[in-house]
Amino acid sequence: MKFGYTIVYVPDVAASLAFFEKAFGFKQRFMTEQRDYGELETGGTILSFASHELAESHSKQGFVYCSQTEKPLGVELAFVTDDVQQAHATALKAGAVEIAAPMQKPWGQTVSYLRCPDGSLVELCTPMG
Repeated sequence: MKFGYTIVYVPDVAASLAFFEKAFGFKQRFMTEQRDYGELETGGTILSFASHELAESHSKQGFVYCSQTEKPLGVELAFVTDDVQQAHATALKAGAVEIAAPMQKPWGQTVSYLRCPDGSLVELCTPMG
């Protein structure tokens, strides 16, 4: 078994790809002609976005989308960086909303939390160890 993808269902795939490129520096890897699915270059595991319409085609039960909730869903995308302060500031300038400012945890790691325009929750953190 290998972890291959995280797919976030969003209202506007192109807007999410553009935000993640501007806020976090990830480059777009792929987007369908229909603009209902796209991927970012993030390293070994692919971060992708799919439209609400595409999500609905997979399940008759529907979904609770990140963009529909007042509070962030209980799942996060964690990005590792040596400079959480700078990455946090860049994301805020790109349109993210601060959930928690950068702070040092008791185990020595610096972390911050942001909510993206599409509703997804992002943790920025320094490497462990």
